[in-house]
Amino acid sequence: MTAMMVYKSVSRWSGALCVCCIVAIIPPAHADPRAVVELFTSQGCSSCPPADKVLGELAKDPSVVALSLPIDYWDYLGWKDTLADARFSARQKAYSRMRGDREVYTPQVVVNGSVHVIGSDWKGIESAIGETRKADGVMSVPVTMTQSGKQITISVAASSTGPAAMHGEVWICSISKAVPISIGRGENSGREVTYYNVVRNLLKVGDWNGTSGSWTVPLENISREGVDAAVVYVQDGNRDRPGPMLGAAFTSLH
Repeated sequence: MTAMMVYKSVSRWSGALCVCCIVAIIPPAHADPRAVVELFTSQGCSSCPPADKVLGELAKDPSVVALSLPIDYWDYLGWKDTLADARFSARQKAYSRMRGDREVYTPQVVVNGSVHVIGSDWKGIESAIGETRKADGVMSVPVTMTQSGKQITISVAASSTGPAAMHGEVWICSISKAVPISIGRGENSGREVTYYNVVRNLLKVGDWNGTSGSWTVPLENISREGVDAAVVYVQDGNRDRPGPMLGAAFTSLH
């Protein structure tokens, strides 16, 4: 479905994230990804399964950080999305507000925090990646994660254009790489759909001011069942006014 949606404000970001058992060092899957692709999807949306498959294919590309963010505003249609989070619905609306349009629908992809595309349009997504990369600073900041003992350290390099030119927020996401769901009611009744790189929670790590920085996250703050990967991203703006993606890293957890 591709209907406009206006919904009530939701609560602020909160909660802990998840990490499974981790080896001593977590190497980044790709040193310099070219895009963060966020898919806003729903188990109650009959148009979404093709987009969920596209997201799964994009997740195989080490140069793309592909994220699935299930929304909750279609839950009233007969099936409550088992992965949905009202914070993801709020994030989608915040993107629309920053673009200055009312384009809030499923399946919707937001590429590098700025351009939106129908989630099943693979060519459109690739075109949007190329378009967004033309903007100064987009996906230009190297990001890495390492783990020692019971802590994860996130490192963000300095801006190549100087500290006065760039700043952003640093967030870590806990990820479930593949979640099969049997849908019992609603538009997808009787279908089993696999959702890829599902964001299970988010935690703001800190603020980046354009100079190199590092942050340490205790594992006890980011543990939850079913998580087998983690993503860190640096984004211009803030939670309520998200801007372009400046850098990111994805890693599997073991």
